[in-house]
Amino acid sequence: MKHKIETLIKNIIILLQKEGGLPKFKPPDFTVERPEKEIYGDYSTNVALQLAKITKKEPMEIAKILKSRIFNLESKLFKKIDIAGPGFLNFFLSQEILYEGLGEILKKEEDFGQLDIGKNKKIQVEFISANPTGPLTMGNGRGGFVGDCLANVLKKTGYKTEREYYINDRGAQVEKLGKSVYLRAQEEQGQKVEYEEELYQGDYIKEIAREVLKKKILGKGISEEKAIEKCKQFALKKIIFQTKEFLDKKAKIKYDVWFSEQSLYDSGEVEKILRFLKENKLSYKEEGALWLRTSKFDDVEDRVLIKKDGEATYLLSDVAYFKNRMERGFDLVINLWGADHHGYITRFKSLVKALGYKEENWKILLMQLVHLVKDGKELRMSKRKGVFVTLEWLIDEVGLDVARFFFLMRASDTHLNFDLDLAKIHTEKNPVYYVQYASARIHSILEKSQIPKTNPPAGGQINSKFQTSNSKFLLLNHPTEFALIKQLMRFPEIVEDTARDYQVQRITKYARDLATAFHQFYTKCRVLSEDEDLTKARLSLILATKIVLKNTLDLMGISAPKKM
Repeated sequence: MKHKIETLIKNIIILLQKEGGLPKFKPPDFTVERPEKEIYGDYSTNVALQLAKITKKEPMEIAKILKSRIFNLESKLFKKIDIAGPGFLNFFLSQEILYEGLGEILKKEEDFGQLDIGKNKKIQVEFISANPTGPLTMGNGRGGFVGDCLANVLKKTGYKTEREYYINDRGAQVEKLGKSVYLRAQEEQGQKVEYEEELYQGDYIKEIAREVLKKKILGKGISEEKAIEKCKQFALKKIIFQTKEFLDKKAKIKYDVWFSEQSLYDSGEVEKILRFLKENKLSYKEEGALWLRTSKFDDVEDRVLIKKDGEATYLLSDVAYFKNRMERGFDLVINLWGADHHGYITRFKSLVKALGYKEENWKILLMQLVHLVKDGKELRMSKRKGVFVTLEWLIDEVGLDVARFFFLMRASDTHLNFDLDLAKIHTEKNPVYYVQYASARIHSILEKSQIPKTNPPAGGQINSKFQTSNSKFLLLNHPTEFALIKQLMRFPEIVEDTARDYQVQRITKYARDLATAFHQFYTKCRVLSEDEDLTKARLSLILATKIVLKNTLDLMGISAPKKM
C-alpha cells in the first residue's frame, strides 16, 4: 500500500507539471509512513511540505491540490483523506480495499509477503564465525539468530541467499588451543606444568585432553611441538564437529557453506592474492614486513599483511577470503561481527576498495554485547577464563523459540539484557508466549469450527489455494476486525523494509502488534455463532491471521504451535 500511495503521488506531480500547475523539477524524496495514532490515518505523507520548499507555495495549498487529484484518480482506495498540521496528508483506507487485502492473503497463503525486489541478486550472509576454540557462547546466539532471520527475509524478497560460516582454523587463537589441550594432557598424567593465564581455562579443555590420552593421539617419543600440533588438530576437529551438530540440530541454523580459513592457504589462494597485490602495486615491503596500501583507500594508515617474522596477519586471510567470495559471484556480502570488531570496519572498507570493489558490495552489522540477567543481577562472563554461559545451556533453559525471539527483540547495535526470569515464565508478560498463544487460540477456533469436515468458509479448500469472494466480507465491520485486517496487510511492508535496512527487530514488534490486534478482535467479536454467514466471514479472517502469523514466525525461525 505504501508503494501504491508513493507511485500515485509521483504520477500526480508529473501530471501537474505537464499541465503547468507545477514547474519542472525532479520529484523530491518524501516519506509515506504509518502513523502511531489512528486519528492520523492508516498512512501519512509529508510530500506537500517537500514540494513547498521547491515551489515556494504554501504546503496547505499543495496538499489540497494533491488531495483532490488523488480522489479523482483512486476514489475507491481511500475512505477519506485529511489534511493536518502544516500540510500532512493523512490517508484512511476504504473498506473495499481492506476486503481486497483479506482476499489476497487467503489466495496467496504462504506466498503472501513474497516479493521480487531482490531480482535474484546473489547475497551471502556470513555470521557467527566464532573462533573454534570452545563451545558457542550465549553472545554468539545474537549474531546467529539475527543472521538466520535476515537470510530468511532476504530470501523472501527475491534474493538468492546463502548462509556461510567462516571457520578461523589457523592463527594465534588455535595455537593457544593446541597448547592448552597439550598442557592439560600433561597434568592428567601427573606432570606439573606452568599453565599460563592467557590459555583457555574451561573444563571442556580438560575433557578434550582426557580424550586425547584415551585415544593415544600423542604416542611415545613425540616432540612437544608435534604433540601440540596433534592436540590442536584433534581439538579443532572435535569442536568444529560439535558446533556443526549443535547449530544444525538444536539451534536449527542451516548453513549452506562452512568455509575454512586454512583452505585459503592450502589451495594457493593466499599466494594468488599476494601476486595480485604486488602486480597492482597495492603492497610493499618495509622494515622486513609486507604492507597493504590501505591509506590510499581512506584508511588512517597502511596495514601489515605479513609480519617481519614471516607470520601472516588476520588481514591477509581477510583479503583472500573477500576476493574469494566476490569471485563466487556474490553481489553483496553481509558480515555480522561482534562489537569488538568496531575498529576493524575502516580497514575492511579500505580492503574492499583496494580490491577494486564498491562499498555497496559489502555491509557490516555489529552485534552489541549481551548480558544475562537473573534475579535482577548481571552474570559476568569470560570465554578465555572458562566462565561463560553456552548457547546450548540457554536453549535448554528457556527453549529455542524463546531464545530466538529474545535475541531478535532489540536492534543489534544496542546492548541486550537477556532477562532469564522473564524468558522462563508462561504468561502474557513473556512476549513469545503472548504471540504464540495467538497461534494456539486460532488453531483451537478452527478445530471447533469443524472446517475440515464441512465446507470451508467462503468456498475453496483449506489446504490448497484458498479462494474467497469479497462480498462475503461485508459482514466484517467491527472496529477490531478492521484493525486486524490492517495489521495483516502490513506484512509485505514489514518484510520489504527489513530487507532494505536489515533491522530484524521490526519483525518481533510486528508479531506482537499482530497478536495484540488478534486478541482484541477475539475479545470483542464472537467467531462461532448461529449466524452462519457471519461465522464464515470471521473464520476467513481467522484463517488469514493464521497465515500471516505463521509467515511472520517462519521468518524468525519460531514455531506456530497448535496447542499451549
